[in-house]
Amino acid sequence: MQAALLVANARRADIGGNPAGWLAVDSDGVIAGEGTGNAPAGDYGEIIDADGDLLFPGLIDTHAHYREPGLTHKGSMATESRAALAGGITAFFDMPNTVPPTVTVADVKAKKLIAARSAAINYAFFPAATEQTAGILDELMAEGVPGIKLFIGATTGGLGAPEGRALGALFAACARRGLPVMVHAEDNGIIADNAEYYVNKYGTRATVPTACHALIRSGAACRAATRRAVDLALRYGTRLHIAHVSTAAEVALLRTVKAAGDCGITAETTAMYLDPEFCKPERHADNRLKVNPAIKFEEDRKALLDAVADGTVDTLGTDHAPHLPAEKDGGALTAASGTPSAQFALPVMLEYLPSDVICDRMAASPARLFGLLRRGELREGYVADFSLVETGHPHRITDEDVLSPCGWTPFAGRTVHSRVRAVWLSGREAYRDGRFSGVVPSGLVFG
Repeated sequence: MQAALLVANARRADIGGNPAGWLAVDSDGVIAGEGTGNAPAGDYGEIIDADGDLLFPGLIDTHAHYREPGLTHKGSMATESRAALAGGITAFFDMPNTVPPTVTVADVKAKKLIAARSAAINYAFFPAATEQTAGILDELMAEGVPGIKLFIGATTGGLGAPEGRALGALFAACARRGLPVMVHAEDNGIIADNAEYYVNKYGTRATVPTACHALIRSGAACRAATRRAVDLALRYGTRLHIAHVSTAAEVALLRTVKAAGDCGITAETTAMYLDPEFCKPERHADNRLKVNPAIKFEEDRKALLDAVADGTVDTLGTDHAPHLPAEKDGGALTAASGTPSAQFALPVMLEYLPSDVICDRMAASPARLFGLLRRGELREGYVADFSLVETGHPHRITDEDVLSPCGWTPFAGRTVHSRVRAVWLSGREAYRDGRFSGVVPSGLVFG
């Protein structure tokens, strides 16, 4: 074999049991060969001895908030993409909760220009659904959007959903084009009723404690909105991806719907909802863990872990959403919701998920569901985005490790046993041991 680069003596993270393996990359940044066991003899321009590190495909974070434009005091495409790169992530899909919100073709183009100048990894941008979106879908798709983001339930940024005939027109138009709708599913009416109850109980909005967040943005609110989105998708034949699933009730609904046949309905969860520490009742008072939807309870976490393991939940995102510490002050109805997680999501999830499950749910499955060509797998002919992850060396995550300008992480104080040692984009080393090389990402292609 002849190749520009050989990674030898690795352990394949994408194969159960992590057998020894290798990867060869040609001069165009494409995987020229891969396999288990020893690498074949050949003419290699460079040989990297992985020394037993796990070899991961580049992770694809299909749910991220990089805060640009308009919110760059929290983070930017430059800062957050570098934090993600240090976490083994080589592509992100940015959500539309910016200032201005991403709703038009011009908005998408503006974000792409920013990313072209500053993003350290590959990128794509979700526009938010409005009453006008159905009429501009072709123009949006020409810009390479992965789907449309629909907010059934208000969250950070105040984006709402189209109603009535406009909502049906959107689902029908997306169905005709095979374009996914990603939905944030929480029921505003249930949340408002719950909030009113706790405001009456505690006196004012400002005095409702953070511990009530999971009771206000409740499991019932999530299930009701998810049921509504599923019904719309089934009615119109639309591909639906349910973002940040957080409850056992939603898992049960997904199992029922998927058991009925190939319905085009898929789902995501995040490390925040799977974490064995974060679902403990005493942690509900921690503002660092205040996210929308709220982190729920142990029975929800267990159901979500099972759903990730058996494929009922199809993808893992980070929902990376930095805020400054001062913005996280307050209570259930006043503190900002959102938390930065991209930099440490992989080593944290390796504490409780097998590496091959992570590879599928955060690389192969996102690429497949959103139509990313030649990404997400360590396969011959695919773009050579990959990382090496060192294991067996426990270390404690601290706020001082954080690359985002927000300066904190919800995982501070956590001991993990792996770290991302180096990352390659299109076969070129982009990150190693805290240093960034400035490699320009090659760009995503949807098909």
